[in-house]
Amino acid sequence: MDDEPLAEWAERRDARIGQLRAVPLVTGDGPRASHLNPDAPRAIQRWNGHLWEPYGFATNLAEARLLLFPHTEAAPPSVPGATPQLGPGTGRHRRPPTPR
Repeated sequence: MDDEPLAEWAERRDARIGQLRAVPLVTGDGPRASHLNPDAPRAIQRWNGHLWEPYGFATNLAEARLLLFPHTEAAPPSVPGATPQLGPGTGRHRRPPTPR
């Protein structure tokens, strides 16, 4: 068997202590994926090393993401002409040159 040593497992488990997750609060067996119910309220849970415990509450997906990823910066505004252009070559997925 390929069992990992207990020390490695405990180290992996302890590395997750303090991790947060958002769980949508939906009734019944409805969809629980965040992209399906972006306006549904979220319970914020924190991993304590043994189980997920209640930590906070968010009114929707956008607010939950702000709590889960506070240091994520917005993408910089696009600058015209800043997109990389294809260099010379005849790669497999490149358009063939147009006849003149």
